[in-house]
Amino acid sequence: MFLTARQLGLAQAEAEQIAATFYHQFFVAGGSIVWFILLPMSIITVYLAIDLLITTRRKRLLPEGLSSEIATSALRHGLNTLPARLSGRTDLISRAILRAIEQARQMGGSDDSIRQFAAEALQERGMQLMRKVQWCQVLGTVGPMVGLFGTVYGMICAFNLLGQNPEGPRFEMLADSISVTLVTTYWGLLVAIPALSFYSFFLMRIEVLLSEAAMETEAILARILKDGGKAFIESAVQPAAPKEPNAQTAENNR
Repeated sequence: MFLTARQLGLAQAEAEQIAATFYHQFFVAGGSIVWFILLPMSIITVYLAIDLLITTRRKRLLPEGLSSEIATSALRHGLNTLPARLSGRTDLISRAILRAIEQARQMGGSDDSIRQFAAEALQERGMQLMRKVQWCQVLGTVGPMVGLFGTVYGMICAFNLLGQNPEGPRFEMLADSISVTLVTTYWGLLVAIPALSFYSFFLMRIEVLLSEAAMETEAILARILKDGGKAFIESAVQPAAPKEPNAQTAENNR
C-alpha cells in the first residue's frame, strides 16, 4: 500500500518533531553541565573503549604459535640473531625475551635473575596497558558525581523559584529546573555504567594475557638456557683479557 504525498509529509513532520523533542529532552534540558562536562566524558569513554579493543587484541599481544617460533629461531639461527629478530615487535613475549637478553648481557646474572628481567618487562608493559584502563575507572567514578552535582543544582533552582512568588512559580520555569536534575542524573549514569563495564572487561583481559605470557616466557627461557643460551649471555659480559706488553714496550719502560 503506497502512502500519499500528504501522508508522507505528515510522517516526516512527526519524525522531525520526535527528534526535536528527544534532542531537547536529553541534551538541551541538561544545560551546560551536560554539554561541557558529561557529553565530553561520554565521548572520551567511547574513544578509550575503541583504543583498548585495538591495543589489547590477543593477535596483537599474544599471537598464536609465537613461543614455538621464537624457540625455533633461537635453535636454527642462534641467539646472536634473536635480539634483531625480536626488536620492533609489540607482543608481550617478544618484549620480555628481548629485555631479558639485553639486561643479562649488560649486567650478567643467574638463571633466576634472567627470569626476573623478563618478569619485570611483562610487568612494565602491563602497567602501561593498565593506565588506559584506569581512565575508564576514573570516568565511571566521576560521572555519577557530576550527575549528582547537576541534580543538586537543579533542585536548588527549583526551590528558589518556589520561594520567589507567593502565588507560585511559572510551571514551565519549574519544569526546566526539574529537567536539569533528571537529565544530568541520566547522563551521569550513562557515562558511569559503560565506563565501569569497560574497566572490568579490559582489566580481566589484560590479566589473563599477562598470565599466559608469563608462562610461555618462562618456558622459552628454560629452553634457551638449557640449550646453551646461558653461556652465550655470560660470554657477552666477560671483560676482555689484558694484552701482555711486547719486548719493545718493556725495553722502553726500562
